Amino acid sequence: MKKHLWILLIGAPAFAIFLAALKVYYTIAIWTYQGKPQIFEVKAGESFAKINGRLYRSEFIPSAKLFYRYCKTQGLMTKFKTGRYEIKPGDTMLDVIETLTVGKSITTSVTIPEGKNLFEVAEILESKGICSKSEFINAAKNPALTKKLNIPADRFEGYLYPDTYGLTEGMPAEEVIKALVSNFNRQIKSIDFSNAPNGLNKHQIIILASIVEKETGAREERPIIAGVYHNRLERKMRLYSDPTTIYGIWESWNGNLRKKHLQEKTEYNTYRMGGLPKGPIANPGLEAIKATLSPSKHNYTYFVSKNDGTHVFTESYKEHLKAVDYWQKNRANRKGKSWRQLDKSKR
Repeated sequence: MKKHLWILLIGAPAFAIFLAALKVYYTIAIWTYQGKPQIFEVKAGESFAKINGRLYRSEFIPSAKLFYRYCKTQGLMTKFKTGRYEIKPGDTMLDVIETLTVGKSITTSVTIPEGKNLFEVAEILESKGICSKSEFINAAKNPALTKKLNIPADRFEGYLYPDTYGLTEGMPAEEVIKALVSNFNRQIKSIDFSNAPNGLNKHQIIILASIVEKETGAREERPIIAGVYHNRLERKMRLYSDPTTIYGIWESWNGNLRKKHLQEKTEYNTYRMGGLPKGPIANPGLEAIKATLSPSKHNYTYFVSKNDGTHVFTESYKEHLKAVDYWQKNRANRKGKSWRQLDKSKR
């Protein structure tokens, strides 16, 4: 009798522990979500407690208490990543944890074309629901952030690499910028900036490449236009670039460039100042950067739009004026439209 009692005293607690462990194992690894596929969003700056509570109330996990204990013992409480995630039927609690901590979020495809400036990039991002236009512009013009990411300027213009990205809705603007800048660094990693024409440094090449990108949409013209600007710099001529002037007044510009704008004194108006503008005026692609580093060798110092995205290049101012008369002042060649309406590469 005493022997049986002793077995009972030892066995009962052990069995209870076994049942408790079995319940924990079932809750964590066996129980599965049986609802319809749903989207769960981890918001920027959201605490673990709020994430846990929302998961439990949505019945994506069977126990908030066990979810907390497991994440705490595994050091996962601060590992949840901002983003939108799909919770699927059959997901265990471990599956949910992995989805939210590894960062398998639902992404939106966002294409940033070559030659767009930071303000235009902001509009694209807002239209896709990634982040607000104002939030992105503020982050892109934050000198503390440029310093943190080793960008030698007070804004990220020129370094927001044009490409197609998979971004998540509600993504913080700073994270978007990090993704674009990281891609920029990857793309230019193999490029040698040490022997640039006119002794330009890396940042100055990006400035000039952004101008080249804005001046033409014709791929074959990029090295020629880069050569024109290098010739002007070498001869101490002003760049006289409309896109630089437009960028300097962008936030107050109504889309119509007038003669008075060419006289406005800004840090980007190359009609009023010699040399390069303060910084890049857009975000150039790899081809524009390479063209600026290896421009065509010629004696051209002028070019004028042919109203189809391409240009006529001339060596002398006299020849340039003739080209202007023919291509710009002749309404027949413009079909009654201004060259800026026809030459979209200027925008």
